[in-house]
Amino acid sequence: MINEKIFNFLGLAMRAGKVKTGESVIVSDMQKGNIKLVILANDASPNTTKLIKNKTSSYKVPLRVFGTREELGIALGKGERVNVGITDQGFAKKLLSMIDEYREE
Repeated sequence: MINEKIFNFLGLAMRAGKVKTGESVIVSDMQKGNIKLVILANDASPNTTKLIKNKTSSYKVPLRVFGTREELGIALGKGERVNVGITDQGFAKKLLSMIDEYREE
């Protein structure tokens, strides 16, 4: 399944040290221009969703809503994660295309 591939690739990005998690960390890294993609869990709270959507649009960072907080946490080898920031352009580009391809199915 393609969504399994996406979670595996997310885990690879984590092991490569190209992932940031946590709202405040992601927002401050977006301000510095270090975040290339934000993935938000589809079960994130309305406040978190609104904040992340506003920040990603103002800093022109692509945003994708994908997976649950539990699935994202498992993919990263951590506890539940609501938002994930990708700091590497290559990983971000590949994840964007994989998630968009998954959406088209």
